[in-house]
Amino acid sequence: MRFLLFVPLFAACTPQPMDPARAADQCEQRARAAQGPTGNVTLGVNNRTGGTFGAAIGITDDFVRGRDPIAVYEACVFQKTGQNPVRAVNLR
Repeated sequence: MRFLLFVPLFAACTPQPMDPARAADQCEQRARAAQGPTGNVTLGVNNRTGGTFGAAIGITDDFVRGRDPIAVYEACVFQKTGQNPVRAVNLR
């Protein structure tokens, strides 16, 4: 009888599938990162501190492993939703 009391608790803790459109947006970002290194450079000047400089480079493990960005996208969407993508990936 005690088992029946825990069933609702386990049901509440199970992860719910994500909205397919939201998953596609998140997974497109991951697929773009799998295409190659990403980065940015920031330059600035102000009258208090003078010049500033910043740089960042990002490399994902998908890129290092040589994974196909489309396969990364499809696997990511399936993992998040439990179904195939609802739209084709946009890698731009």
